[in-house]
Amino acid sequence: MTKLDKKDINKVYLRNIFGLQWGWNYERMQGLGYSWVMMPVLKKLYKNGSEDMKKALRTHLGYFNTSQPMSHLIIGADIGIEEKTGMQDENAIVGLKTGLMGPFAGVGDTIFLAIYRTIVFSISSYMALSGSPIGLLLPIIGGLLLLWVRYWFTNIGYEQGTRLATDFAGQMKSLTNAASILGLTVVGALIPSVVAFTLDLKYKMGKVTLNVQDQLNTILPALLPLVIVLFSYWLLGKKKMNSTKLIFVLIALGMFLGNLQPILAWFGGLI
Repeated sequence: MTKLDKKDINKVYLRNIFGLQWGWNYERMQGLGYSWVMMPVLKKLYKNGSEDMKKALRTHLGYFNTSQPMSHLIIGADIGIEEKTGMQDENAIVGLKTGLMGPFAGVGDTIFLAIYRTIVFSISSYMALSGSPIGLLLPIIGGLLLLWVRYWFTNIGYEQGTRLATDFAGQMKSLTNAASILGLTVVGALIPSVVAFTLDLKYKMGKVTLNVQDQLNTILPALLPLVIVLFSYWLLGKKKMNSTKLIFVLIALGMFLGNLQPILAWFGGLI
């Protein structure tokens, strides 16, 4: 297997800085950018037109979406694994990406978007209002520091990916399964906070009014968001369905459910 050098890692780092979001789309999000970021390594590890190159491109063009600063850890680990094993264990690479992108997205957005921006820009704003030129320089210094952190993440990810592919080769399946379970757990926890839908439907039985949403909450809180997400996953498994079509399906479903009470009231028995 071809050995990568520092120059290859630096090329991937620079491409990740500028190009991960290129070609962002609703179907694969950062998938196209991810494959472009990986190209310097792929061209060195696999021959053009070879089955390994085709398999690598198919793998890296798949769905991917995470916080950009944290993506350096995933891409670095991916490079380390492919340098040692190539595409012999495609499932390990897919499991690594899908298992870590969800948790890393939450951590990265919290640290680098919410906390970092709030602290740096609030301090620099107050200093600028007081007439201090440091208020202008502080975001620049913070940005340079962030670039260094992302470079460090790339190298740490590469070193750990290499270690996974050598020292823990026998445990890779367990590690990737654990990462996948962690990713699914995070997605499940995000459903009630990201997908917000309540059913404004009430039944009147004599003097008693029953709120359907309250009854659903007693069965399982956030039951409707869960059903909508599972329905979306089921639709995406259909051959001619894609994320763009799914958006229109969900819009139509929302319009129908949002007007469900007047529709049913037309048949009588509802408030």
